[in-house]
Amino acid sequence: MSEVLASAGYAVRTAADGEAALNAIRIAADPPDLVLLDLLLPRLAGREVLRVLGADHRAIPVVVVTGIDPEPGDLVELSGVKSVLRKPVAASDLLAAVRTHVRAR
Repeated sequence: MSEVLASAGYAVRTAADGEAALNAIRIAADPPDLVLLDLLLPRLAGREVLRVLGADHRAIPVVVVTGIDPEPGDLVELSGVKSVLRKPVAASDLLAAVRTHVRAR
């Protein structure tokens, strides 16, 4: 996914786990325009990352990319989840979601 976004001109930062993702967001000079988040992350689950993002960084839109089926409405209530994309995700669908939510800010 990062290659698709980088080739489309987006600056991409990646994190290997939920804890690293939150740390990267916290120390960033500028908050990210968008967070792509998998629910099945090591060290700190995606749902916990959503909870923290919702409490600390409400203005950052989140697009969840997952291989599991979340309960309807479950993620939207946790934070500012704008879209849920089911894996495997087509590059065109990923780019459409990113363009929509980055533009909307």
